Amino acid sequence: MSVLDILKERGFIQQLTHEAEIAELLDKEKITFYIGFDPTADSLHVGHFLGMMVMAHMQQAGHRPVCLIGGATAMIGDPSGKTDMRKMLTREDIEHNGERFKKQMQRFIDFSDDKALMMNNADWLLQLNYVEFIRDIGIHFSVNRMLTAECFKQRMDKGLSFLEFNYMLMQGYDFLELNRRCNCIMQMGGDDQWSNILAGADLIRRKEGKPAYGLTFTLLATSDGRKMGKTEKGALWLDAEKTSPYDFYQYWRNIDDADVEKCLALLTFLPMDEVRRLGALQDKEINTAKKTLAFEVTKLIHGQAEAEKAQQAAEALFGGAGSLENVPTVAIASTLIGTKLLDVLAGTGIVASKSEGRRLIQQGGLYIGDIKVADPDFLLAADLLENNSLLIRKGKKTYHRIIVE
Repeated sequence: MSVLDILKERGFIQQLTHEAEIAELLDKEKITFYIGFDPTADSLHVGHFLGMMVMAHMQQAGHRPVCLIGGATAMIGDPSGKTDMRKMLTREDIEHNGERFKKQMQRFIDFSDDKALMMNNADWLLQLNYVEFIRDIGIHFSVNRMLTAECFKQRMDKGLSFLEFNYMLMQGYDFLELNRRCNCIMQMGGDDQWSNILAGADLIRRKEGKPAYGLTFTLLATSDGRKMGKTEKGALWLDAEKTSPYDFYQYWRNIDDADVEKCLALLTFLPMDEVRRLGALQDKEINTAKKTLAFEVTKLIHGQAEAEKAQQAAEALFGGAGSLENVPTVAIASTLIGTKLLDVLAGTGIVASKSEGRRLIQQGGLYIGDIKVADPDFLLAADLLENNSLLIRKGKKTYHRIIVE
């Protein structure tokens, strides 16, 4: 199968320019393409996962990825998919975040011997003379056409700053600059980037008189359209210090039945015959597919050893086998025995705040072992401890262990 057929079969592709030309190009030549990553945090999150999988599939087919760190554009913020203006970051923050990204991407992408490139648009955008830029690049952009782009229409009600309005010009210029520097002829991105990608491809045709192409892949969403990767603690991060391998594993272990096959296709390298077999399982058997998904995805992000630890911890909790030592654990002083459980949970971060813990109790979602906690003033008594520890359960499937020192 061609790499385009692979991406289609696995459900990545949403839109692409000149499909017949792209299909022929990818079959006959080895191209350079790019995907941009704005370093607005010090870790990639699960929303970036799809982009890295697309790059990996393309690289395995012999094509060369450019991972473009948006060192300059992150100072503005992409309005695509946003209803509010992003917080502006310092250059130091952006450089730090970009370095963190590199380490995470290396699990997917081979950067040796120029098989992939890591570049930063600060290298050219921060050197631009604004008047020259507007004269040379801005002349090729129609304001009327830009205002029809979905990324801008979403912001019109709340107000779109001129700062953000420049973003499409800057991203288009990135594509042009990469075309000149390393013969990059295709940009890929999430489906919310379609307008920006079209603008860059059109700019290359106008300035260089050469063809350029664009392709968008699906955004990671549930079967009912909700954005995937949100947890009670916030985003599902790829950094183990921000989202533990156990919590990461549990997220995929607990997804809806309807999303299992799609996630297996998009987020693992399992053969599609196996993906379809697992996706067709019904009732209790679908748990086998969920365990496979959770293990494979955790292995890709955190490695084999951490995936096995997370799997063992889950089996200990849900299957009555294995060790509890890999369950997320906090230690407290013995002086806290006899104090309010809610204070302990908030103080250790097991709940984000006392008000969140109080709501959890009122909704009947907090347990010590199998004992439901019904009173927000419940005291942490010594007789609840077993081997100087106790197991806290939030909802049906989220566990934490407290050890008393």
